[in-house]
Amino acid sequence: MAALQPFRAVRYSGAAGPLADLVAPPYDAVTPAERERLFLRSPHNVVRLTLPESAENAGRLYREWVDEGILEQDGELAIWLLEEEYVGPDGVARERRGVVASIAAEPYSAGGVLPHERTHPRIREERLRLLRETRAQPEPIFLLHDGELVVETPEREPDLAADGSRVWRLDDAVLPASDPLLIADGHHRYESAIELGEELGGSGARIMALVVSTSDPGLHVFPTHRVFSGRTDLAQPEGGERFETVEEAMRELARVPAGRSAAVAYRSGSAELLAGGEDELDVELVDRYGLEGISYTPDAAAAVAAVDRGEADVAFLLRTPRVEDVFAAARRGERMPPKSTYFFPKPLSGLLFHPVRQ
Repeated sequence: MAALQPFRAVRYSGAAGPLADLVAPPYDAVTPAERERLFLRSPHNVVRLTLPESAENAGRLYREWVDEGILEQDGELAIWLLEEEYVGPDGVARERRGVVASIAAEPYSAGGVLPHERTHPRIREERLRLLRETRAQPEPIFLLHDGELVVETPEREPDLAADGSRVWRLDDAVLPASDPLLIADGHHRYESAIELGEELGGSGARIMALVVSTSDPGLHVFPTHRVFSGRTDLAQPEGGERFETVEEAMRELARVPAGRSAAVAYRSGSAELLAGGEDELDVELVDRYGLEGISYTPDAAAAVAAVDRGEADVAFLLRTPRVEDVFAAARRGERMPPKSTYFFPKPLSGLLFHPVRQ
């Protein structure tokens, strides 16, 4: 099992201005246009470290910010309570709670942390180059604990607050001992930390993680729909059940038993229900079509609109994945296709920083 430990966090000191101007979504949730806006918001916005002009530039900036007092390291070890208020892609307001702690970045064979998605070598190498230069993580990866997480919210103002996130220091919290933790988000960052640890030798590297209970009422996973462009081979119906509207097809999709894969294929003016095999996930059904020309969106309406505008040949609309199915696949040692799950929101970058060695 993964040993969760307190750590000496590095934090913005306040010298750079309001925290709301300094934090950002994690690197893979920032569009090019948003990156430019964040660059302009503050010369010390964390996106300059997570999506820099170069890895070398990020390393130089991080060291400068520490030397200039923009970033300061706490003197004491602590774990942190993170509460996130958010409105999901479905328009529902929720609150999610978890603890932020330090874990050793160990190979999956050690059994403490389980992956559930396949990763891309190019992205792993990109994150590894960045980690080599900065030697710090500006955001936690997101892990799931299949058990209770009993942590009381302190009766005082949060130590940090920005963009719906509130953070409290928990000096005396008891961290859970659990079965393996599941990576909900952060596979590339975790695997790059493993590689850096192997390069460093000795005790390896540690990584910051937000740990959320699978029973937390604010935990929700959303589907990631698939949109294919430049794929004329997918432009014709495949013999599935046809419906006049997407809404009718989606209602029928919801009736398919959870143990059988299914998806709605939408082509201009045509909705088709595709049924797959038993003990197969919906994303595995669509994965048969490969990755050429694929894009992803959690917004079903946006996927349909891309087809209607003639920008895509087909959109595959999926059901909401079940957390228990994701955990079960990971425990069997199976890797799901990329973007199989969309755990929202992703923890902000810049609330806390974690040096790779404590």
